[in-house]
Amino acid sequence: MSLTTRVLLGLVAGLLAGLALAGSTASLAVGLVAVLAPVGAIFINLIRMTVIPLVGSMLVASVGSLASSGTLGRAGTRAALVAVALVAAATVITVVIAAPALATIHIDQNAAMALRGPANAAAAASSGAPSIAQWFIDLVPQNVFKAAADGSTLPVILFAVVFGAALARVQDDRRDAVLRVAQGVADAMQRLVAAILQLAPIGVFALAVPLASKLGLSAAAAVMAYIALVVLLTILVGVLLLYPVGILIGRMAPRSFVDFCAPAQAVAFAARSSLAALPAMLESAERARMPQVVSGFILPLAASMSRVGAGVAMPVGVLFLARLYDVSLSPPHLASIAFTTILSSFAVPGVPGGSIIAMVPVLAAASLPIEGIGILLAVDTIPDMFRTTANVTGSMTVAAVLRESGNRGRRGSG
Repeated sequence: MSLTTRVLLGLVAGLLAGLALAGSTASLAVGLVAVLAPVGAIFINLIRMTVIPLVGSMLVASVGSLASSGTLGRAGTRAALVAVALVAAATVITVVIAAPALATIHIDQNAAMALRGPANAAAAASSGAPSIAQWFIDLVPQNVFKAAADGSTLPVILFAVVFGAALARVQDDRRDAVLRVAQGVADAMQRLVAAILQLAPIGVFALAVPLASKLGLSAAAAVMAYIALVVLLTILVGVLLLYPVGILIGRMAPRSFVDFCAPAQAVAFAARSSLAALPAMLESAERARMPQVVSGFILPLAASMSRVGAGVAMPVGVLFLARLYDVSLSPPHLASIAFTTILSSFAVPGVPGGSIIAMVPVLAAASLPIEGIGILLAVDTIPDMFRTTANVTGSMTVAAVLRESGNRGRRGSG
């Protein structure tokens, strides 16, 4: 039985058990919830302890290697800019649409307050929305290690990006040594995350029982609304953003661009892996007579790092959890969500549910409880299929946009 099936069974079993216990004052029911709550908290803490070293090391390794690579050049810089622009546009579209859409979901406020608990409620009440000026000031920590210890992931992410870029100016032998360490840490953390996710069926069950016991049937309805919204928004971003950019800026006929993307999209949808779709992407590039810099460098780079789908899934997940926990988000909070999503999307680990794990810094930036990611992780199969397809479509869009510059470079060298 696959991990996905086991996680879904854990979720269903937890929701059913929680619904059966809802409203019960029996000592057995109360005791069961009291036992399972710490189990769920331990599972979430296992995930949280990996986030800063995982995201930080991946950003340092990727930014440092790209900035120092002699093959990066003009095409690589343009690819990075196009990829960032696509993720940023997808994120802004998602935040603008998802916030009012999720506001229509009805969740009993008394149940939501119970779900938050006294500690979370007090923390939310005491954490006023920061001013715009303070938000920018907080981006630059006085002590990055203290910021990491305090769980302030946004300054750590920014530091990792700046540090990785600074490595490009270091001597080759010293830079390569640092990059090898960073990549080794990133690889080890991905192995650790993969091992922790094997515990997901137990962790999700332990999280779902208290959730359903406090929220009742509205919890299941809210989760279904979340799945529908993230799928619809992922499709919308593809139709309104990726396809128009690939067709208009990439100067490809609509039919040609559809045929260019379709084989890789089919593999991505079935395999839920951008890298698994890379051979189909390269075959499409060869069939479309893309220049070598696109097929040999841009597409592998985009398949490894470009995560347009995460630009949709992360904000929807965060806004959904804010609604579930009845937490109001101010404009500075929404700005934090968007900014952290853009950075975190390029540090998504290549494991099942990677985008959900990488969502932790986004939740922290919005001052939201981390515990809710267990529910999102449990129902991530369908969103992940569409998210991975959007990631691959974004990579193909980047290739189409850069095709003309690659052709000009090839003609100039001839």
